[in-house]
Amino acid sequence: MQTFVRGEEPQWIELGGGQRRKIRAYNGEMMLVEVGFDTGSVGADHSHPHTQISYVLEGEFTYHIEGKARTMKKGDSIVVDGGRVHGCTCLSAGTLLDIFAPMREDFVK
Repeated sequence: MQTFVRGEEPQWIELGGGQRRKIRAYNGEMMLVEVGFDTGSVGADHSHPHTQISYVLEGEFTYHIEGKARTMKKGDSIVVDGGRVHGCTCLSAGTLLDIFAPMREDFVK
C-alpha cells in the first residue's frame, strides 16, 4: 500500500477485449481502480461480494444491473451492492473510476 500515488505511477494492465485497468490506490478497506474501454468492448455480466461505485470519467456506457439498463455518460455515477449481477457495454471509448469496498484482493494477486 502507498499513501501517495502519482498519476503516472501505475501502469495499465491489459485485460483483453479492449479493456485495461490501473490500480490507483488501496488498503484493506477499499480500492480505487481506473478502467479504460475501447468503443464496443463489453464488461461481461458478473457479481462479486464487494460494494462498487463507478464514476464515468470519459465516454458513454450502457450499464446493466440484474436486467435493468441505463446509459451513463461523463459525470454520471452508479452504486452496485455486493452480490448483484452487473456489467457494461462501452458505446463511446471511455474510462470508469471504480471504488470497491472492501478492496479486491483478486486484482493484486
